[in-house]
Amino acid sequence: MGSFGKAFYTVGFWIRETGQALDRLGSRLQGNYLFQEQLSRHRPLMNLFDKAPIIHKDAFVAPSASIIGDVYVGQSSSVWYGCVLRDFFPLLTSSEGDVNSISIGSGTNIQDNSLVHVSKSKISGKVLPTIIGDNVTVGHSAVLQGCTVEDEAFIGMGATLLDGVYVEKHAMVAAGALVRQNTRIPYGEVWGGNPARFLRKLTEDEMTFFSQSALNYSNLAEAHAVENGKRLDETEFVKVLGKKFARPDKENGAALGVVREMPPELPS
Repeated sequence: MGSFGKAFYTVGFWIRETGQALDRLGSRLQGNYLFQEQLSRHRPLMNLFDKAPIIHKDAFVAPSASIIGDVYVGQSSSVWYGCVLRDFFPLLTSSEGDVNSISIGSGTNIQDNSLVHVSKSKISGKVLPTIIGDNVTVGHSAVLQGCTVEDEAFIGMGATLLDGVYVEKHAMVAAGALVRQNTRIPYGEVWGGNPARFLRKLTEDEMTFFSQSALNYSNLAEAHAVENGKRLDETEFVKVLGKKFARPDKENGAALGVVREMPPELPS
């Protein structure tokens, strides 16, 4: 952004700030006739009572994800867009001495729109934490509730794991499966269906793929973290430069602003 661009940006900033200040002043002067707009600002990390999420500095949390309460996310793990990880019972967990109601190890990926939360046992009344180990892949739109998933396991897209489910290392829950309460899925097995049942044994190549899948997502998360960490002026610069060098897209329409060729001077 050049000197003129910075000047325009600064002027625009102060105009917006002045307008907001005038709006607040006008609202106060209206007294009982005050119009109040409830602004809900999305917060990827949110405390719940005295519990706060603990996120490793090398983990990636997407801007549209929500991590609430007693949650730990380990090194090189990633929580993708639209995910919700929340602790339902912070007061109970603190009294029972649980350190983290939701614990995610290192190198694990929780993919887009998945839901992870704790559960309360209907039998004992105790809170069941959700524990996810290292290098685990949790597919898109999965639901994990009060369960345990060991290292290098694979949870397919849209799968549901209910209270007390235990998935051993190198085991797989197939896409769309419903695993009922207190089910244990042994090492190296594939379970699927509704209700989930044993389907077959995994091959060595498939179990190796689980580790590679987790590594691929860790690498991809680094790229997303860099892009999401850019300042507003950086992203606006890319937009302006992109429009300048964009050519019409006859298939999808130029109005979409699709850029098929990027100039070499754009930062990588």
